[in-house]
Amino acid sequence: MYNILICDDERDIVNALKIYLNDVNYRIFEAFDGREALRIVEKEDIHLVLLDIMMPEMDGMEAMVKIRERSNVPIILLTAKSEDSDKILGLTVGADDYITKPFHPVEVSARVKSQLRRYMLLGAGNIRPEVLRCGGIEMDDTCKKVLLDGEEVALTPTEYDILKLLMTHPGQVFSPKEIYRKIWNDLPYGSENTVAVHIRHLREKLEINPAEPRYIKVVWGQGYKCEGNQTPHGGRRGI
Repeated sequence: MYNILICDDERDIVNALKIYLNDVNYRIFEAFDGREALRIVEKEDIHLVLLDIMMPEMDGMEAMVKIRERSNVPIILLTAKSEDSDKILGLTVGADDYITKPFHPVEVSARVKSQLRRYMLLGAGNIRPEVLRCGGIEMDDTCKKVLLDGEEVALTPTEYDILKLLMTHPGQVFSPKEIYRKIWNDLPYGSENTVAVHIRHLREKLEINPAEPRYIKVVWGQGYKCEGNQTPHGGRRGI
């Protein structure tokens, strides 16, 4: 049973999403502003959050930042077509994906299942016993833990999946469209901005100087790759 929190100040939208997610494996929680959503996340074992951006009391951005202080649960933003800048900001501060209003039932279901699969079941039947390494980065996929120079780094599920893809294929260049298809399991429409935001966020967490990355590198005009030939740097820098 997966616990899904739907938070939107429009009750009709909440009711519509409940219909789209009518599944015996889902238990739905409702919230109508950011503060109410936070209270539910604190009290319940939530596995995924559908979060509207524009809400009273506390908007979705502020609520998401506070959720990220205590949880790496997948967060899918609910946005209007006119909120493109908010989508990018949301991905920057911790969202894993977004769905644009008006919603298509099939899209909602597919994106929710994709995020839940990565968060709860990724690698469950095919666990790699070894620890992946890229310079000073270590990834233990059995316990979903990432260390940088010996210190644990908190990543969102999407950030983790992108890093795992790159670390599993060291030196191989993946285009933004390839990364989007593999991680989101979706057509790569608008993939460049979405992937770039997550790559930037990964660099901010894993690189001493994100502008001159040691590990997650760009091959201009082609994509991104992970290189780990550099000697691990002693000690972490402040984030």
